[in-house]
Amino acid sequence: MTRLHALVLAGLAVLSVSCGPKEKVVKIAVAVPLTGDMGTEGQGLRRAVELAVEEANAAKRFPHRLVAEPFDDRADPKEAVNVANLIISDPRIIAVVGHYNSGCAIPAAKVYARAPVAMISPAATNPEVTAQQLSSDWSGPRMAFRVVQTDDVQGSYAAEFAFKRLGKRRVSLLHDKTPYGQGLAEQFKKVFLRLGGGIVTEDGVAVGDKDFKALLTKIKGGGSGSEGIYFGGLYTEAGLLLKQMRELGMKDPFVFISGDGAKTSGLFDVAGDAADGAYLSIVGVPVEDLPSAKTFMEAYKKRWTGAGEELKPFDHFGYEASRIVFAAMEKGATDRAKMIEELRKTDFTGVLGLTRFDEKGDTLNKIVTMTRAKAKDRTFDSLR
Repeated sequence: MTRLHALVLAGLAVLSVSCGPKEKVVKIAVAVPLTGDMGTEGQGLRRAVELAVEEANAAKRFPHRLVAEPFDDRADPKEAVNVANLIISDPRIIAVVGHYNSGCAIPAAKVYARAPVAMISPAATNPEVTAQQLSSDWSGPRMAFRVVQTDDVQGSYAAEFAFKRLGKRRVSLLHDKTPYGQGLAEQFKKVFLRLGGGIVTEDGVAVGDKDFKALLTKIKGGGSGSEGIYFGGLYTEAGLLLKQMRELGMKDPFVFISGDGAKTSGLFDVAGDAADGAYLSIVGVPVEDLPSAKTFMEAYKKRWTGAGEELKPFDHFGYEASRIVFAAMEKGATDRAKMIEELRKTDFTGVLGLTRFDEKGDTLNKIVTMTRAKAKDRTFDSLR
């Protein structure tokens, strides 16, 4: 065989491979913060969705390959919009699991509605994420869903816990000015006042602030008679508040109560022993207390064994959101429009128990659990 003949045959071989049938791929976008302060939480959700996808591929549930494609919104609303535009430009993406932050989910949903493509949030709890779809100026179908309860449920629960369980009557209110944090604080205030309690001080702090000593000194002194702080925000600011509170002698019976944005191992990284005794609510039931999540937890811990790859508070919600998408696909959701249609009819039993959505796309499951931080072993005990 001459060298020329060999080159021609090699070329034909390459051509035949390149012209062969391509593997069909269907993608699930994972739109969460993968870097920055909230990156650890977003990476946990990414792992959970990847686990669900790997299991579906291994079981050969579909005649095509599933791919979980991550997008980093950096917990920034503007970046979330950029990410959403990238997602809708890829026709292979049939649904989005995201976003983590309410401030990102609210504007991103408007972009997804234009496509339209379904968004199932595993963590964004501000009511506006789904409620905005009922407004007269909403453009597109209702395509936003979530498997977590809203702030009005969680904030109300925390207010009743503080008033009835802890016997607190005068509380200081703080929030981080984000849709998530402010939404939680406003709902807590509404219910706490209705029960007969009093809000003695009310302040907003900025995400990224480090020094709260002046604010805490005001709460401690001045004759306010505050018996505790309710904080709407995330774990970084919550941890700093706790650390500086303890340094000022603000300890039991003075209480610190916050929501699920603060209930993560990152709280102990920031606050250390000062986190001990903090009350933190979480939507649903902690994964370790769910018998239905046992198989998921075992699979997750087997698949992800590296440093920092332990389960995060919302990972099982991301896993469940993925499986709800798969169930819709098995019922005929072969494109974006059909996916939205099938998700509205969701009747799925899995890790979270039974999931159904109301007309806005909110889960009908309204369970909230209060936990208490235990710094010694970096855990959160569920309170019954």
